[in-house]
Amino acid sequence: MTDDPMMNALPGSTKQKAGNQLDEQIHLTAVDEFLAWGKENSLFYLLFATACCGIELMQAGGPRYDLDRLGMIPRATPRQSDLMIIAGTITHKMAERVRLIYQQMTEPRWVVSMGSCANSGGPFSKWSYSVLNGIDKYIPVDIYIPGCPPRPEALIDGVYALRERVRRYRTLGVRETVPHIVASADAAFGCHFGKGGSKQPEEPKA
Repeated sequence: MTDDPMMNALPGSTKQKAGNQLDEQIHLTAVDEFLAWGKENSLFYLLFATACCGIELMQAGGPRYDLDRLGMIPRATPRQSDLMIIAGTITHKMAERVRLIYQQMTEPRWVVSMGSCANSGGPFSKWSYSVLNGIDKYIPVDIYIPGCPPRPEALIDGVYALRERVRRYRTLGVRETVPHIVASADAAFGCHFGKGGSKQPEEPKA
């Protein structure tokens, strides 16, 4: 027996890696929790961007942040998508198309409003007649991500907030109607909210 963990994991060695013991191969859970786990970790988002926030969405899907590692696979058709990320300015003419695309998505469907323009019209809300002052006037929004434009980290924080909402919906069957606003230090990067439904991340245990 050597101190090298790779040598100890070779066939014929008596020491095994963690997770390979017989009592570590079975996990008991409820069917609802199992379905919720699969749903929240496989959000298929629609390839849909209308302005400069789309560049940040592309960056989040690129190799630096890699949304694929979160189970988020981009789809080119709304009929195979369950998440729409409104990334960019929406005009009154475009809003009708957005609602049509939303209606073609599968249930349950989720909406993330990314950036100030999608949230409230942004810098165009006062002086432009053609820009819609918030996509929530046409479709319901689950998560708001402020910023002009928000960083990919903020988008990922919004995704984690949405995943908690998806988990509670799939487990309890109750759709939350109050949208969540991603704020500073509200969803620490790479963590979940408290399982009790609190909007603040759990304190790390000492």
